[in-house]
Amino acid sequence: MKYAVAYLATAVVFFVLDFIWLSTMSGGFYRRKIGDLLMDQPNFAVAGAFYVFYVVGIVYFAVLPALNAGSWPTALFSGALLGLVAYGTYDMTNLATLKGWSISMSVVDMAWGTVLTAIAASGGYFITSWLIPQSS
Repeated sequence: MKYAVAYLATAVVFFVLDFIWLSTMSGGFYRRKIGDLLMDQPNFAVAGAFYVFYVVGIVYFAVLPALNAGSWPTALFSGALLGLVAYGTYDMTNLATLKGWSISMSVVDMAWGTVLTAIAASGGYFITSWLIPQSS
């Protein structure tokens, strides 16, 4: 039960925050930075697959270790590190291989991924701890 609650809580926090970010940033910043590379309409099946798999990673690498340790800073810092590594892999690969991919695009997106993952992991930790208190 703890795993399902941790997954759902983390997924909701991650999705809501990323939806707000993408809704406000895709028309301006991303469109200016990557122009024709940005699709008019996202591929929702692929985006959904990313959310499913990435949230598994957040729960496994950040939320569950934090719950086991009873330590929200573990969720925060492990989530931040995972976000930096995951988004950094994507952004640095794009910077190395795509024409027109800018350093500023990579820096902003990596910062967002770091913050988003840290908050989602922390939110998953707090919600799960609240719904399923750890026994002493």
